[in-house]
Amino acid sequence: MPTSSKSKAPRNRTLEITAAEIGRYRQQLHQLTSMATVEAIANQILHQNLLEAIPYLPVAAVDLLILDPPYNRRKQFNDRPFHPQPPADYQNWFEEWFQPLLATLKPTATIYVCADWQSSTVIYPILARHLRVQNRITWEREKGRGAKANWKNSSEDIWFCTQSSEFYFDVEAVKLKRRVMAPYRDRQGQPKDWQENQDGRFRVTHPSNLWTDISVPFWSMPENTDHPTQKPEKLIAKLVLASSRPGDLVLDPFLGSGTTAVVAKKLGRRYVGIEIDQTYCCLARKRLDLAEQNPVIQGYTGGYFWDRNTSSAQGQAPQ
Repeated sequence: MPTSSKSKAPRNRTLEITAAEIGRYRQQLHQLTSMATVEAIANQILHQNLLEAIPYLPVAAVDLLILDPPYNRRKQFNDRPFHPQPPADYQNWFEEWFQPLLATLKPTATIYVCADWQSSTVIYPILARHLRVQNRITWEREKGRGAKANWKNSSEDIWFCTQSSEFYFDVEAVKLKRRVMAPYRDRQGQPKDWQENQDGRFRVTHPSNLWTDISVPFWSMPENTDHPTQKPEKLIAKLVLASSRPGDLVLDPFLGSGTTAVVAKKLGRRYVGIEIDQTYCCLARKRLDLAEQNPVIQGYTGGYFWDRNTSSAQGQAPQ
């Protein structure tokens, strides 16, 4: 929705968009009505229903597909509500657009699919039927409502899939810098597998499939928007860096407020975003403009992802 007249708290940096900005940014949006080339859609946002766009997307062009569809929950996306469905109906809805979308992928492509604990079990059979499921990432997002008779729901799944056994994965690009709690030394008194700087003692570790270092976007972060299911830039950056090379084409067919496109731009990849809501499309375009001025990804600096709440995690321009 366009910016309201309601005043914000002094530290609230939530990004908003005015009616005048929507009028300007919507001129930069596109729709496909005929078969497109990669050059025609690279670094574009398509304001279009996904099922209408898919037939015109180039075949075997996408290196990395990031899917964050509506989970099978009641959610309001501006004036478009999403209503929960019986599992079989949700599965049919997912398959309706997922299967034709696969034609856009290169044989070496990687696919990441976001889900919550309920939708995850429903979509897994589809993923396993069409792709090679390599792993399941669990993201501890912390935010969630408590319950008196149930466990607080504070995690999400990200399925890591590939088209074939040949795919790109850069483990060095996604290593994590963790604070050392027990700084062991060797017999000569030198640090053992850790290093020290002005911010403290840290160890570089291999990335695992349990992600506890990423916060959901919140009101004091400049990347935050009013989109109800926005993913953090740091989370998408891990997917982009691990599974694409500079210049590769990244597709997000449920773009929302634009996080995948923004991260791809900051990290030197090409992007294509598809989003049915015009306001979100324009908000994404505004974020892309802001990325020109500030390429920082909070929590990623010096070529490493940093533990949450460390001073170096505030980020510098990615190298």
